[in-house]
This record gives sequence, structure tokens and C-alpha cells, in this order.
Amino acid sequence: MKFIIVEDNTLLCNNLALLLNGEADLELCGDFGTAEEAIPAIKEIQPDMMLVDLGLPGISGIELTRIVKSEYPEIEVLVHTVFDARDKVFDAIKAGASGYILKGASPRELIEAIDNLSKGGAPMSPKIARAVINEFHQKSIEDQYLLSPREKEILSELEKGQTYKDLAAKLFISPHTIHTHIKHIYEKLHAKSRKEALVTARRKGII
Repeated sequence: MKFIIVEDNTLLCNNLALLLNGEADLELCGDFGTAEEAIPAIKEIQPDMMLVDLGLPGISGIELTRIVKSEYPEIEVLVHTVFDARDKVFDAIKAGASGYILKGASPRELIEAIDNLSKGGAPMSPKIARAVINEFHQKSIEDQYLLSPREKEILSELEKGQTYKDLAAKLFISPHTIHTHIKHIYEKLHAKSRKEALVTARRKGII
């Protein structure tokens, strides 16, 4: 498996190269101190994987990840960084990183993360994995309160196939009010149709 390293700390970069080049299944095809140096080389090398630091001078590791994944979506990006702040973690993942390992991990942990990633996994340092899980838990709680009780009731009735006219009669409110509620439901769920609203609501666990 061909890989490259993008790391501006020369000593660390050399140590990583020595460590990873000793692995039978890995072929180090280049190491770079900046994204600007790495980008043209990536086109030529076409690596299978990149080990990327986020705190690069110039173009950041997050932006480098975004650029690479937009042009070469098949290249796997493993972040290797000191940054454990929520915004850095999620920005890197949204940019296309498939793994996130904090510097300070043991050599064996890093090698195992690379092996995991090569087999289709998404390796993360325990602290990062916990942050991701907590984010989903928090998001799930927020989603539960996205719609008002009345809006949830209307959406549930729509799921049963009720028409607007039937809903108005059942809930003792005017069809105009039903339309207003449904408009708000669509806006909150970023939906353009009943089907889309129902799919989104089910995915979020609202109904």
C-alpha cells in the first residue's frame, strides 16, 4: 500500500518514516512539510493513503484533506495531530478524513490504525471516539425537540396517510392552520415534500 506523510515537524516526520517504512505492507512514497509541496506530488504518486498533520503552515491539513478528497476520493486520509478540540475533529471528518489519531499514540497504535483504515475501518483515538459519540448523543437529544408536540402529532398522522382535510377535522383546527403547521415542519426538516419530511423525521428518530 502506497502512502505519503504530510508533517511539518522534520524530526517527527523522519521518525514516522522510519517506523512505517519498516512495515512489510507499506511503501513510503514521499514525505512533505507543507500541503503546497504535497499537492502536486499526490497527482503523480496517487497514494492509497495519506498521514496528515492538521497544523501545517500555509494550507491547513483540513483544507488539504478537502482538496485531496474532492479530486481523489479513493485516497484514505488519516489525521495525525495534537488537536483534540471539537471543531477541529468534526471539520477534519467533514473534509473527508477517515481516521483521527492523536500524537502521543504508541507506534503500535499508529500501525494498527493504518492497518484498520486499509481494511475499511475508521480508526480514532479513544478520546476522539468519545467526542464523536457524545456529539451524536447531543444531536439526538436536540432532534427530539426540533418539532413542537402539535407538529409531531400532525406528522404522525401524515405518516398514516391522513389528508389535510381529515387532519383538520380530527384535530378541530382549520385546513389553513394545518397548512401552516406543515410549512413549518418542512422548514425545520429542510424537506420539500411529505415523503422527504417523513424520511428525515424517521432518520432523526422524531417519529
